[in-house]
Amino acid sequence: MSNPLRSPARLLPAALLIGAALSGAARAQSVNWETVSSKNQTVTFWHQLTGNNAKVMDGIIADFNKSNPYNITVKGQYQGNYDQIYQKMVPVLGTPAMPDLTVAYQNQAATYQLGDALLNLNPLVASRKWGLSPVDANDFFSGIYKADVFPVFGNQRLGFPVQRSAEVMFYNSDWLKELGYKGPPTTPDQFKTMACKASKTPFSKAKGSSLGYELSVDASRFASWTYAFGGDIYDAKTNKFTLSSAAATQAMTFLQGLFKDGCAKLVTENFGDQTDFGTGKLLFSIGSSSGLTFFKSAVDKGAAFAWSINPVPHTTAQPTVDLYGASVSLPATGDAKRELAAWLFVKYWASPTVQATWAKGSNYFPTRKSVAGQLGDYFAANPTYKKGYALLRNATAEPAVPGYDAVRSVMEKTMTAIVGGADVKSSLADLNVQANKILADQLSQIKKR
Repeated sequence: MSNPLRSPARLLPAALLIGAALSGAARAQSVNWETVSSKNQTVTFWHQLTGNNAKVMDGIIADFNKSNPYNITVKGQYQGNYDQIYQKMVPVLGTPAMPDLTVAYQNQAATYQLGDALLNLNPLVASRKWGLSPVDANDFFSGIYKADVFPVFGNQRLGFPVQRSAEVMFYNSDWLKELGYKGPPTTPDQFKTMACKASKTPFSKAKGSSLGYELSVDASRFASWTYAFGGDIYDAKTNKFTLSSAAATQAMTFLQGLFKDGCAKLVTENFGDQTDFGTGKLLFSIGSSSGLTFFKSAVDKGAAFAWSINPVPHTTAQPTVDLYGASVSLPATGDAKRELAAWLFVKYWASPTVQATWAKGSNYFPTRKSVAGQLGDYFAANPTYKKGYALLRNATAEPAVPGYDAVRSVMEKTMTAIVGGADVKSSLADLNVQANKILADQLSQIKKR
């Protein structure tokens, strides 16, 4: 199974003028869904799942195929990681080669929709016959539920949430005690003090050198640290990136200081921070909660110490947790019967019992509040997962705008330059200009439609 800590799909730039290349799969959202029949339909689902996650999904699909009363057959098809799926989707949008279901980050769905390639799910969600009741709709975490509704596309729902991960700080509890601390850092200043002390005071169970923090360069780290200093990276009211804000400047200056003082280094190989954490050489790591099982395995095979997770240390009264994860989108195939069948599978996957099955099997967080009632035993056996789940109430999402893949790439280059010593203010000013130019180019495609 591939490690989900760093999704390549989110690191590569998107095609900036993709909208001009699409054949136009749009059709009016005027289908009377109450009269559509999904009987005997076969739908294809492109996913990124491997290993145990794939086995769990195969079981969910098999149960749906066996139990649904409409004789719908879902065929799951592995198509590579998120980026590979994205690269495969681009040339087939608006053609018969499209799948009926695909996983997509919100920014990828936004890019697809530049060519009207996705089905607006609002009519299906609101359908009296096929949709969600008000009680069911309110059961979803509000921030998660709203993340797939796109203001730049007239509030169309271009995906549906079935899983999420959160940005968290992994820390070595035993090492912190040896350093004289009662608990993990909750502020950036505490984080730096502890990281710097760890860099000079190796953990008793580790061999060789030690380090406080290893930074895996990723736009989500940029966002998380900016949130930690009380800011944001995007202004939804003006539809502009705010990557040179006071909070972003403070966050990047803070990171630059960690490197300058020898308390942090860059991750130099895939999942190197995870490996170093497991061997006891690294005190702190920040990344996706979907890596919990991988960190556990690294620790169990390594120095076997007590560890846990916490929000990224913050200057605000409450943490703002970066919540991310791909949703499921329905390409607009033009075949209402198949589209309805695909939606019914998504609705099944999002049901509480199936959500509980998926959460336990995949270690992703469920998207519905009531699922917690079915996770008591799992919470007891996996206290770090329970701790991460509790962070969902303080979560926010990165911007769901077209072109964000390309923006992320520029953010990461800038971040690398800054921790290497580049001037923070001028670097962020240049970054913000580039990011908003990319965004403006993307949004202009909507206006041309």
